[in-house]
Amino acid sequence: MSATLGTLLKQLQPDWSIAVYERLSDVALESSNPWNNAGTGHSALCELNYTPERADGSIEIASAVKVNEQFQISRQFWSFLVDQRILPDPQAFINPVPHMSFVWGATNVAYLRARFDALNDHPLFAGLEFSDDRAVIQSWAPALIIGRSSQETVAATRIGAGTDIDFGSLTRVLFNNLTENGATLETNSTVTALRKLPNKSWELSISGAGETTRVRAKFVFVGAGGGALALLQKSGIPEIRGFAGFPVSGQFLRTDNPEVVSQHQAKVYGKAAVGSPPMSVPHLDTRIIDGSASLMFGPYAGFSPKFLKTGSMFDLARSIRWHNILPMLCVGRDNLDLTWYLVKQVLASPKSKFSALCEFMPEAKRTDWYLITAGQRVQVIKRDAKRGGVLQFGTEVVSAADGSIAGLLGASPGASTAVPIMLNVLARCFPERLAGWTPKITAMIPSYGVELAENASLAEQTLTAVERTLAIA
Repeated sequence: MSATLGTLLKQLQPDWSIAVYERLSDVALESSNPWNNAGTGHSALCELNYTPERADGSIEIASAVKVNEQFQISRQFWSFLVDQRILPDPQAFINPVPHMSFVWGATNVAYLRARFDALNDHPLFAGLEFSDDRAVIQSWAPALIIGRSSQETVAATRIGAGTDIDFGSLTRVLFNNLTENGATLETNSTVTALRKLPNKSWELSISGAGETTRVRAKFVFVGAGGGALALLQKSGIPEIRGFAGFPVSGQFLRTDNPEVVSQHQAKVYGKAAVGSPPMSVPHLDTRIIDGSASLMFGPYAGFSPKFLKTGSMFDLARSIRWHNILPMLCVGRDNLDLTWYLVKQVLASPKSKFSALCEFMPEAKRTDWYLITAGQRVQVIKRDAKRGGVLQFGTEVVSAADGSIAGLLGASPGASTAVPIMLNVLARCFPERLAGWTPKITAMIPSYGVELAENASLAEQTLTAVERTLAIA
């Protein structure tokens, strides 16, 4: 997020000075690290949680269209950066990997067919295919079918325009370009305090190399992942009141065995179990990191009070304030199913975790797979007038009324939608400059201010151009 915002500002205001402070020894070691996330270019091409079934059996696609539209904005910006040689090699961070949805059982097959019918004619989902023919599905992803009972009813959708993204590589390249063009990056530097000055600028206390320095800035963005809540609370802005965080750890099974990897070249999402939260949607993914392919299956949720993998066991306790206790208690009251789900996940044995993989890949062998720990999610808890507090499965921009500071809370779809989220930050924090910036933004993002979902010809033109530039087609 910070790399994206810095890059946007460098394009819009090249005369502004930008300083970046990173707590760890390098950038992209936490949430953006490629093995701390699934690397899915989230565009609702395969993620079934974006298309819930209504009571009458019809499919709600509004969320799917929204997240796809957001991802197209990110892709257009990346395409512009490739054209400008700021991102010299698109394959270093983005690779074409088909996106599939896969289900079994008559009820789920009927749902998937209805979902396909609802999306099939939409311009943002052009090329989506459906099949309940086992031979066709096996040609798409052999590992899903080989060894599966011939009596089991199955169905899948597939679209070739899906992507696997190494957000760590993308982040590093963006920061490298920023520093080459005048920005400063200080690693091993922890922001310990933020103080608002009378002139509406900020003074930051930064600890590093055994000393504390103070830096003044007219604008501050807090892109610290799970650490953002604590820093925004330290800022004292009233807009952070009522916000809290619910940390969820995660694990994946991973294999690097070339024979196994060759059987599955897709990102395949299934349906979450009844009563399970959106974060539990199981998926079997091709990952391409540093030019090498692996497979990853999960997620398996767990619980840790840390807000970052490199955080403290006291992160959750330290985040409690008088103004967020009620929202937290109300969320606990209303989400007993989530609590029970996490308890079951924490207590799940290695055997039961492997059994979940076998539901997707019947002939998987335990000796080929090993468990890895993914990044920490910190789901947003915030006030709600009716329920007292709600748990939000998404992202939330929190900014001061005067636009002098902003930060991002939350999780998925996260990095995939970094560009539209950061454009939102610019609109909130620099409203007086937005009109002057619009021509440049439109040059970088041709669909800026336009809904591709409402313009089929523009959608086709834009998607085709981006896929060609990013070498996805």
